[in-house]
Amino acid sequence: MKHHFTGWQGRSVTGFTLIELLVVIAIVGILATIAVSSYQDQVVKSRRAAAASCLQQGAQFMERYYTTNLSYVNAPRPDCDAEVRAHYAQPSFVGTPAAKTYSLQIVPSGAQAAKDTLCGTLSINQQGVRGEGGTATSADQCW
Repeated sequence: MKHHFTGWQGRSVTGFTLIELLVVIAIVGILATIAVSSYQDQVVKSRRAAAASCLQQGAQFMERYYTTNLSYVNAPRPDCDAEVRAHYAQPSFVGTPAAKTYSLQIVPSGAQAAKDTLCGTLSINQQGVRGEGGTATSADQCW
């Protein structure tokens, strides 16, 4: 609300009160906090989706290896691109691949590990069963 008052030289002066400016600053601050939080959540989800995609590519690699060798034994560990490696460790085997079974996992690191407590470590096995190591109630929330 603009207020009119007469200045010391008799001119009419308009402006905002300090209270009005403080209210506007508070509202902008609240909206900025909400926006930053939402943005950070989306970044975590985006990085998780990239890691899940890398893990699925690793599972596809394992199936191609099995088709060629009729066993998962001695299969090399799948690799991810640099973007995924910046936030997750390389995919690794859980245990040692056997003739007919394997399990792959990808573990978050750094800030991703601290911020992604919902899903944490993602895993997949030869049957395509997906898992997560966080607080999610279902692996479907993470994949």
